[in-house]
Amino acid sequence: MASTTPLGKSERSAVSAAEGPRPRVTFLALLVGSLFVFCIAAGAPYANMVLRGSYMALDFSNAGAIFLFFFFVLLVPAILKHSRLKFHDHELAVIYIMALVGSSIATLGLTENFLPIISGGLYYASSENAWTEQIHPYVRRWMLPQDWEAIKYFYEGLPTGYAIPWSAWIKPLLCWIPAILALYFAMICTMVILRRQWIQHERLTFPLIQLPLAMIAEGEQTSRCKPFFKNPIMWTGFAIPFTVGSMRALHNYYNFIPDINLVASFPFFRQTTEVTIALSFPMVGFSYFVNLDIALGIWLFNLIARIEEGCLNILGVSSTETLDFSGPSPLVAHQGMGAMIVLVIFGFWMGRRHLAQVFRKAFLNDESIDDSAEILSYRVAVLGLLVSNLFIGWWLLEAGMAFWVVPIYLFALFLLCIGVSRVVSEGGVASTRTPLIPTAFVTSGLGSSALGPQNLTVLGMTYVWATSLRNLLMASCANGLKLAEEYLPGGKRALFWAILLAIVVSLVSSIWSVLYLSYSYGGINLNGWFFGPSGMPVYPFNFVSRELNSPDGPDIGGWVATAAGGSIMALLMVARQHLTWWPLHPLGFAISTNAMTNYIWFSVFLAWLIKGLVLKYGGPALFQRTRPFFLGLIAGQFSCAGIWLLIDYFTGMTDNNIYWV
Repeated sequence: MASTTPLGKSERSAVSAAEGPRPRVTFLALLVGSLFVFCIAAGAPYANMVLRGSYMALDFSNAGAIFLFFFFVLLVPAILKHSRLKFHDHELAVIYIMALVGSSIATLGLTENFLPIISGGLYYASSENAWTEQIHPYVRRWMLPQDWEAIKYFYEGLPTGYAIPWSAWIKPLLCWIPAILALYFAMICTMVILRRQWIQHERLTFPLIQLPLAMIAEGEQTSRCKPFFKNPIMWTGFAIPFTVGSMRALHNYYNFIPDINLVASFPFFRQTTEVTIALSFPMVGFSYFVNLDIALGIWLFNLIARIEEGCLNILGVSSTETLDFSGPSPLVAHQGMGAMIVLVIFGFWMGRRHLAQVFRKAFLNDESIDDSAEILSYRVAVLGLLVSNLFIGWWLLEAGMAFWVVPIYLFALFLLCIGVSRVVSEGGVASTRTPLIPTAFVTSGLGSSALGPQNLTVLGMTYVWATSLRNLLMASCANGLKLAEEYLPGGKRALFWAILLAIVVSLVSSIWSVLYLSYSYGGINLNGWFFGPSGMPVYPFNFVSRELNSPDGPDIGGWVATAAGGSIMALLMVARQHLTWWPLHPLGFAISTNAMTNYIWFSVFLAWLIKGLVLKYGGPALFQRTRPFFLGLIAGQFSCAGIWLLIDYFTGMTDNNIYWV
């Protein structure tokens, strides 16, 4: 039997030397990670605005981060074969974590909403929409650029010989960015508080991080080429989406090459709703690492939600509400919001002992509670969360929001962020939206007549950071902390500064990129969603105008649907906890009303079916042998998308979007 005698200092030093360098955040990792972030933050806007090709930073899949990391881990060790420079596993983990963070900010996460929104209200104002009279008096001047020519050229392009008017944007950026940084810091603090509960106590699977984990992993013998890249099963999976994606890309160059359609919709209930059959190779890959009961709940509850929509339409049960970034049925969207509220609150209840320990450590400095494995101490995390929320609340007050509205809005914002992060971390859902956005929850729940024009205007301006929430720093941070758990088991405090560096680099790079491209090409000549008269620039102002022109009280039907959704979710939670035979995980119900779920359910179903058969007839051993194939599906799709973006850049091809999710 092995001895359990503690090692002496010299013995521990010898063991550490044999195991290699102590895992820590190195300057080399920070340098390369910052380069990754710059490439994503500056390159992703160019890809979707100028090339209008595959989106590389749109969803939680973070395709750009995977594409860069895949080829970095594959090629760089071979390039450095004859040098003394080597990237250790913990350095690779830091690089990928920084890339994740950068991806969550670059496009829909923030920047490509931010700049068009704070300028679009002035550019698209007209006598027809009456924004100048109805809305502009309630917008604080410091929130918008005030130079009309700078705004005009942002959308129409600079005349020959004109310089980019950077100075016109300095004041609004300096006023907005502190609130944005406070929000990001609050998200990081939230994940520090929840990390141990999610990773160690509940053991969430984090499907979206399985590919980088596999790419970093060493084999029995350390070599320059990782075992992941030596596996023929992985390359078999890689080849399928790479071939299909390449054929779709070539179709845009040569019409005689057939296109491959992976999406079809089937209307039913008198064509009042539809079920979408879509094959997403990355989503099949991610879902293969999701627990079977969760995968079953995702695809089955989606079909039930579609049937529910159809029944309500046939029966004429509807709502007159208009909810931005929600599904076609407001009542079903409210139902999903109720489910999301219960999901988060139940999660807090399940983690109540852990949360009690966090607060004891934060306020009483309980020495029996160890927080050395966190990127921030529990005291800093808890106080940081409180101070950040106070700052955001003060900022909203300065913007004109009433004191009593601020806590309601912040409650909705953070509840939805935590809920979506939980769904992504546990369900592997790479493409999703919240049932309602925070602004819709506040407006529908309280009524526009009670809020008035000033509150409505500020709520509209918060579309900058909270629209569909299709990519979110909190979710990226959760996945990053899981990766750090594996490769940075100790000494994580420096990782916080790596994350902060990634945030700053991403903000600066993406803002510079969007401004440069807009003034060079003219925003209205780029991506219509981000700059067009029916896209993001007008959404907040159309919302305010709609609510002002049709004021109403709290939506009673919405509250009833929210209560119904919450009650059903609570019953599903109880059934899962107390009925051992219960087959459905309630997480699927929380996102079943989401329109994005209708696009991913079939891919989840395929993964669920294949995994179920593999486990039934081959057991865990066969499951382990098939893992590389499904990881290859993810890597192949995103590698194909990235390579064809580079090809399109050199050939000048546009509108060559070859993948979704």
